[in-house]
Amino acid sequence: MPPLPLTAVFADLPDPRRETQNKLHLLSDILVVATCAVIGGAESWDGIAVFGRAKESFFRRFLPLENGIPSPDTFERVFAKLDPGAFTTAFGRWLTAALETTGRVPIAIDGKSVRGSKKATSTGCLHLVSAWATEARLTLGQVSVPDGSNEVAVIPELLAALELKGAVVTLDAAGCQKAIARQIRDQGGDYVLAVKGNPPALHEAVERAFAAACEADFEGVAHDGHASDEVGHGRAEERYAVMISDPTGLPPEWPDVAAVVQVNRERAVGDRTTTTTHYYVTSHRGAAAEMAGLIRGHWGIESMHWVLDVVYGEDDNRTRSGHAGANLAMIRKVAVSLTRRAPGKQSGVTKRLKAGWDDDYMLQVLQGIPAVVVR
Repeated sequence: MPPLPLTAVFADLPDPRRETQNKLHLLSDILVVATCAVIGGAESWDGIAVFGRAKESFFRRFLPLENGIPSPDTFERVFAKLDPGAFTTAFGRWLTAALETTGRVPIAIDGKSVRGSKKATSTGCLHLVSAWATEARLTLGQVSVPDGSNEVAVIPELLAALELKGAVVTLDAAGCQKAIARQIRDQGGDYVLAVKGNPPALHEAVERAFAAACEADFEGVAHDGHASDEVGHGRAEERYAVMISDPTGLPPEWPDVAAVVQVNRERAVGDRTTTTTHYYVTSHRGAAAEMAGLIRGHWGIESMHWVLDVVYGEDDNRTRSGHAGANLAMIRKVAVSLTRRAPGKQSGVTKRLKAGWDDDYMLQVLQGIPAVVVR
């Protein structure tokens, strides 16, 4: 039986425990069992330990398990002490190996609160900012907001941990900051940033650019447009994206602005119709159709957040000791990535159950990522 790619992921991860006679289990054994247990349906330390004991013969095919399956308390203590940055980096290298290397890689960055895990952050709970490869549907990284801070403050840390050369990074209005745009460009990537009232000077300048273009009927203005529509789930939505290349009048401190984009949406649900207008600024030189796809694709990370709450019960999870909440949240994101890529057209709930019941299917889920881990 070939080794699991997962067993190599944690090879260089620093063990946070002291070397004492009470250290009975290898760190890699603890982390592999926990990851498989979460994929297979476990949502608590007790559940992880019970899953491990029920599947001990399966795990012994790949792990030494010299002292059997760890206890629930052991899982909790290790996850509470484990450095979440190093843990996320280990997973991120593994998942990044599955990315296609041709063309631009869209990466969406967004935050999510775990409302059951109370913390002294700006949201009052554990708040995590994640990077999501929208086309490959893979989590590439995660940082947790420290006590007394907010989402915007940790975005630079997450960006610094990512390989952005050849990537297009999309962020909502909270991430529309000059320093963030500059960091993305300095790391070799392009940005697509949603522009709202803050920063006001940029928002007003983008609005003026489109107002002037409309007044001139776009005569002499380098522009492109793309229309799309979608019908389903009881609603109909029409979207029209207009892009102005090399706009003038924008604040000069914004780095390498190649275009501004206006997206108009008209949504009909029953007899109610709503119309909205959204603005974006980007350093990427592409057609309007590509830009519309990048903007639309950003909300794939919201789909991942929905799965975490509905399938994995993340919002109800009360894990809060040390770093345990952040580390367990990273495993849930890995589980979402792997089950989405696993064979079959079943729902996430069904795939998760199947992985817990069927050892062969669990192997298929785990082997959905290449064995090569870039170090």
